[in-house]
Amino acid sequence: MSKKTFPIHEVFERLDPVIEKLEAPVVDFIATQSGDPYKILIATILSARTTDQVTTKAVQKLFPQAPDMESLSKLTVEKIEELIYPVGFYRQKAKQLHKLPQVLQEKFNGVIPDEIDDLIQLPGVGRKTANLVRATAFHKPAICVDVHVHRICNRWGYIKTKNPLETEMKLRKILPEEYWLKINSYLVTLGQTICRPQRPHCDRCPINDLCRKILTK
Repeated sequence: MSKKTFPIHEVFERLDPVIEKLEAPVVDFIATQSGDPYKILIATILSARTTDQVTTKAVQKLFPQAPDMESLSKLTVEKIEELIYPVGFYRQKAKQLHKLPQVLQEKFNGVIPDEIDDLIQLPGVGRKTANLVRATAFHKPAICVDVHVHRICNRWGYIKTKNPLETEMKLRKILPEEYWLKINSYLVTLGQTICRPQRPHCDRCPINDLCRKILTK
């Protein structure tokens, strides 16, 4: 099976019913529940290097006191730290969230942008975050590549890349656009439950017979 003939359509057909039964990533849950670009952006920033369980607890404390950008702008850095603790790098993220309303107002008239080049100008927003916000908040074509997407696509043998940026660029060339909005939530869910980095549950995987099981770091 070559990369060109990797049955990506069949992969997603088999994953569809399985993913529906598994717990969705926190950002996707918030997107489904609220569809609010503000909440999706904040949750995505907080989720970096943080488990979904911790991120969920953080947003449950933060959003009642900062349900929108205006109310967020009124919180001190110290208060934001208190609300989002213990997310990873919470002190750094508190400073970024504190700056966010002002930067957003100065550069984009207070409106969260939907273009990657604009989103990455916001505090705490890198390329991965920008792609995820564009896809989940605005439903526009974007491929968010985190460690799960990078690892699993390489494990499948669908691509051969060295880092997430290479993976994003490669997927932009070969992945049918109909799957761009799905791939992150599907592979994060799969990576957290079945296709784990160590001791993956291949016996439970719906595409076990299609996967090349290539070892990745």
